[in-house]
Amino acid sequence: MESTTNLSSLSSNSDRFSSLSTSAMIARGEVPESHRRVADNYMVIKKIYGSPVVKLKISNQERNLLAKYDFNPLEFSTIKQINEELSYLKRWSMSFEAALKKDADELIQIRAKELKYLAASRYLNISNEMYNGYQALERYFEEISKYRP
Repeated sequence: MESTTNLSSLSSNSDRFSSLSTSAMIARGEVPESHRRVADNYMVIKKIYGSPVVKLKISNQERNLLAKYDFNPLEFSTIKQINEELSYLKRWSMSFEAALKKDADELIQIRAKELKYLAASRYLNISNEMYNGYQALERYFEEISKYRP
């Protein structure tokens, strides 16, 4: 007997693969050095410890910065949303506008902190399979880090 899936009728099994491939494509081309540093930090922790051991929740100030740019918390983000955010953050990190550049660099650090928290809690905070944006962020970090798995 075939099992039922939680995918909508508008989705297919290849959607997840193609969305994660988009994350890899975003990592191609020019990547800001700030993104590489954050990715390297995450990948070193992942290689040494397997997953982060400290559960670091984001602060209200960090949550407000996410809200300022209309970004959902990572545990409530889809792959498509994170891919769009990564595209924005790459552009903003290379901006000539100092405030936007500063915010973009801070936002990528917040996203890494959220990813570490989710990994440390073994992704228990993900209440719905639809909210799998953390996979796109992790894939992006893997692609841009010099410490690839």
